[in-house]
Amino acid sequence: MDTGLLLLRLLLGGLLLGHGAQKMFGWFGGHGPQGTAPVFETWGFCPGKPLVLLAAACEMTAALSLFLGLLFPLGTAIALGTMLAAGSVNASHGLWAQAGGFEIPLVYGVMAAALAFTGPGQWSLDHALGRDELAGTGWGSAALALGLVTGLLAVAHARHNRPRPQ
Repeated sequence: MDTGLLLLRLLLGGLLLGHGAQKMFGWFGGHGPQGTAPVFETWGFCPGKPLVLLAAACEMTAALSLFLGLLFPLGTAIALGTMLAAGSVNASHGLWAQAGGFEIPLVYGVMAAALAFTGPGQWSLDHALGRDELAGTGWGSAALALGLVTGLLAVAHARHNRPRPQ
C-alpha cells in the first residue's frame, strides 16, 4: 500500500509542479506570468498577473507537500482547491479533455481528495516526524472541505469578474 501511495504522490506532485512551473517560469512550454495573465483575465481571474502567480504558487506548494508527504492534508486541500478553480474555466466544454473539457483538473482534484483520506503512507516526512495522526477520515474531511471552499471562492470571484459579452 505504501508503495502505491508513494507512486500516486510522486505522479500528482510532478504534474502539479510542472503546471506551476509553466505559469511561474514559462517552463515546459508555458507562457510565464506575463503570457498567462491575459488568459486568466478572460476567465475572470483579475488581476491576471497576481492570480497567475498565486495559482502557480499553490500548484508548486501542493506539489512539494505531495512529494515530501509533509503537512499532507494541507497540500491535498491546496491541490483540490486549485484544480476546482482550473476545471471551472472549461466546464462549458463538457468533460473530455480532447474537446477542451475539465477532465484533467477533475482527475487531479479527485486524486488529491482520495490521497487526503489515505494519508501519505510510511514513506513520508509526516510519518518520519511521527505525524501519522494527520491521516484518516477526520483530516481527509477537513482537507476536502478546505479545498472545496477555497476553490468555490475562487470560482465565484472569477464569475463575478468575467467579462460580459457586449
